Amino acid sequence: MNKLEKICVFCGSSDGNDESITLTAQTLGETLAARGITLVYGAAKIGIMGVIAQSVLDAKGKVIGIIPEFLKKKEVVHLGLTQLVTTSNMHERKLKMHDVSDGFIALPGGIGTLEELFEIFTWLQLGLHQKPIGLLNTNHFYDDLLKLLETMVVKGFLSMSNYELLIVDTTVDGLLSKMEQFKTPNLPHWLNKDRA
Repeated sequence: MNKLEKICVFCGSSDGNDESITLTAQTLGETLAARGITLVYGAAKIGIMGVIAQSVLDAKGKVIGIIPEFLKKKEVVHLGLTQLVTTSNMHERKLKMHDVSDGFIALPGGIGTLEELFEIFTWLQLGLHQKPIGLLNTNHFYDDLLKLLETMVVKGFLSMSNYELLIVDTTVDGLLSKMEQFKTPNLPHWLNKDRA
């Protein structure tokens, strides 16, 4: 079983217009706090990002925010976090998020959320880390994305074994349970130098 002490959550800096997504973010934050899991996120006080951070803090949990200097200057940073880490750029921010986290969850969000999700998913596929990645499919938000990934499999651009590395559930407890049970994949043969 994976020990998930810190989970990085990717989510929108906008509020969106689906109340179920906001409620799910609150539930996830409360659940992380109740389980003693530290939230790692992008440090913003706005949108769904602000919702989940505040829900963790309100439940007496810990939150590590990681934000690049240029966003910090735009006054979007949450100033009540357990720990605030400032990076020089977006690339350094994502690397730091990876380094301090034991797993990752993508809530509904926009282009930035997808970019973060797919980068960390690509790193897993390449064997650069062995941490679980969860997709919280609240109110069928990610149904079309999952269909696209299935099309990639059918068309030969994504292997089924790599597709199955992405952990999907519609509930917070269900997703966390699957992430705890995640089994580390073997390195692809073409990346494993020991097999050359």
